[in-house]
Amino acid sequence: MLFARLYPHVTLEARANGEIVACFDRYCVGLGQFSPGIADRAQNLRTGLPLAPEFAAGSIEMELHPLLHTLAESGFLEYRLARSQGGEDQVVIEPQVPDYWPRVPALDDTDVVVLSRFAYLRRRGNDMVLESPRAPALFRICNPEIAAALATLSSPQQFKQVCEQTGLPGGELFGLFLECDILFKIKDDHDSGFRRSEGDKNLVLWDFHDLLFHARSTQGRHANPLGGVYPDVGVRSPPPAVRPRWPGKQIDLRKGRAAHAQRLSPAAKLVRRRHSARSFDDRRPIALAELARFLDSTARVLSRFRSRLDLGDVRPVVSYAVRPYPSGGGNWELELYLAVANCEGLAPGFYHYDAGRHALTNIPVRAHGLDALLMGAAFAMDAPDSPQILITIAARFGRVSWKYSSIAYALILKDAGVLMQTFYLMATDMGLGGCAIGTVNIEQFARMTGMEFHVEGPVGQFALGRPAKSGRSGARPPANRRGGRKQ
Repeated sequence: MLFARLYPHVTLEARANGEIVACFDRYCVGLGQFSPGIADRAQNLRTGLPLAPEFAAGSIEMELHPLLHTLAESGFLEYRLARSQGGEDQVVIEPQVPDYWPRVPALDDTDVVVLSRFAYLRRRGNDMVLESPRAPALFRICNPEIAAALATLSSPQQFKQVCEQTGLPGGELFGLFLECDILFKIKDDHDSGFRRSEGDKNLVLWDFHDLLFHARSTQGRHANPLGGVYPDVGVRSPPPAVRPRWPGKQIDLRKGRAAHAQRLSPAAKLVRRRHSARSFDDRRPIALAELARFLDSTARVLSRFRSRLDLGDVRPVVSYAVRPYPSGGGNWELELYLAVANCEGLAPGFYHYDAGRHALTNIPVRAHGLDALLMGAAFAMDAPDSPQILITIAARFGRVSWKYSSIAYALILKDAGVLMQTFYLMATDMGLGGCAIGTVNIEQFARMTGMEFHVEGPVGQFALGRPAKSGRSGARPPANRRGGRKQ
C-alpha cells in the first residue's frame, strides 16, 4: 500500500478560523481553510495516510485530497510503500520536483521491462537510494530484497518472471519505478542496442555521467542544497585566495611592469575594466539598437560551410555556422533566449535570438513564468531588482554529443564560459553592465519552451542592462543562497 506523510521537519497547525498552516524552520505557509474533521484527519499525516485511487463522493477523504495536493506542490510530503499501515517501510519516495504525485501504471504479466541505464543506487548517509536524472523522485530502499531484485533487471525480463523470482508484490513498486523512468518497457528494435532509446531517441546521444551532471548541477530536477550554502563552514577554513608558493628558485617577472602598464593595448585595458554589475538604472533602460549591436558583436552567425567527414564506411556531411566566440569542435551549439523586462523599443516578453537571421522571435509564455525567471536571476545575483534583460544560454546537446563521448557536457560548459566572457567584454566596451549567473532552473525553462530538458536546455545565464551609477560590484561574490534537503 502507498501512504503519504509529512517530512519530519514539517508540522501542521489548525487555526480557529479553519485555516491549516504548515510550519517549518520558523516559517509558516497557509494551505487554505478546511472543516474541523479534515484538520483532525490531517494529523495522521505524521505517520502516513493511505492514498486511494478514488474517493467516495462526500467522504472526508475526498475533501482531504486537495489538502494533500497542496502539501505535495509545496514540497512537504514524502510517500511510503508498505505492506500495511503499521508495517515497515519497503520504499520511501522523496519528490525531486514540486508537482510530483505518485502514479502507478498497470503492468501486464507479459510486459518486458529493464532497468534504465541512467538509474543508479548509491549510499546517502545510512540509507541506500535509487535515483535517475530523468526521475521526478528518488527512492529510499528500506528492504534489501528490492535492491537485489533491481540487479536482476540489468537485462530485459518479463514482469511476471521478475515477481516470481523475487517474491515481491511488484505491482505498485515496479509501476512506480516505471512512472519515474527507473524502469522502461522494451517495445521495439530501438531498445535492443547497447544505448537503448528508452522511448526517446534523443537519449541515445547522452552518456550517463553527462546527463547526471546536467540535472544535478542545475535547479529544477532535484531537491539537494544548491549554490552558496557554505557546507564546510565549521569543518575547515576556506582555502587561501592565492596558492602558497612552490619551493625553489623564482624568476621575477615584475621588471619593467610600470613601463608596460603605460603601453597597455585596448584589448588589455578592456579586460582589466571588466566587472560584474548587479544593479541597473531602470530610468535609462538599454535600447533595442544597443541590444542589436551587442548580439551582432557576440553571437551572430558570421559564415557557414559544410564538410564531409571520412569515417570509414560512413561519410556524413556536417554543417557549421561560425560565430564570434570559439567553440569546441566547431559545433557552436549554444542558443540564446532573452527574458526582457525593460528595453526601450522592445516589448517585455520572452524571445529566441535567431543567430542566422540576426532577429528576435517572440515565444508566448505566461506572465508568472517570465516573472519567476527574472526574479530567480535577481535572487541568484543577490540583487535588489530583476535585470533589464536576462539572457539564458541554452545548449542543443546533441550537436556536441553526436561527435564526442565522455567529454561532451564538459565541452558545452567550457563553451558557455567563453561566451560569458565575450558578453562581459562587449558589455564593458559599450558602457553596459552585465553579470554572469551560475544557477538556472532547467525544469522551468522546459515548461516555458515546451522542450525536454535533455534535448535543449540552459547551461548558464547573463544579466544585461544599463548599470546604475553604484552598479560596479567588482569581485563581490553573490550570496546565491539556496536551500534543499539531503544531498
